[in-house]
Amino acid sequence: MTNWVMQSLNVDRPEADRLRRHYWAQYGTTLAGLMHEHGVDPAPYLTDVHDISLDHLGQDLDLASHIRALPGRRIVYTNGSGPYAERVLAARGLSNLFDAVYGVEHAGFRPKPERIAFETIFALDKLNPSQGAMFEDDSRNLTAPHQMGMRTVHVAPTAEPAAHIHHHTSDLTGFLAKLIG
Repeated sequence: MTNWVMQSLNVDRPEADRLRRHYWAQYGTTLAGLMHEHGVDPAPYLTDVHDISLDHLGQDLDLASHIRALPGRRIVYTNGSGPYAERVLAARGLSNLFDAVYGVEHAGFRPKPERIAFETIFALDKLNPSQGAMFEDDSRNLTAPHQMGMRTVHVAPTAEPAAHIHHHTSDLTGFLAKLIG
């Protein structure tokens, strides 16, 4: 992302890093900031920044087993692109476990944490938030789902206690194992 910012805005690395952090904090994603402040076309950005090797990712058969055992409809919603999410799922051995995969493009390039982004994805999926749970590594992305009636699970190394977080785990596989009993 930093390289893309450097090249597209013709700035040096320290400035690109500063801008990237600013965009993420202000807009939720680097892409949203680039679009808002510079009118950047999202398609080339998403193609370029997601053209990375996933060789370092290994399959996780335990996680796959626990996801498969979850009741109800399972979807992936990411601030990345749908095709990138599909590649990550394949690399982790999680393909065909989800009923749908949605990327930022499905939300009109509006990112999480924007409520309208969630509303767009939930409407596309015909998802009733009060009957679902959101698992997320960025705690601010749990605020809107919580407000919409979802159960929220923060998946991160350290807990960030907040009223909009129902559960925290640093071990998603272990959490799911306990959840499904």
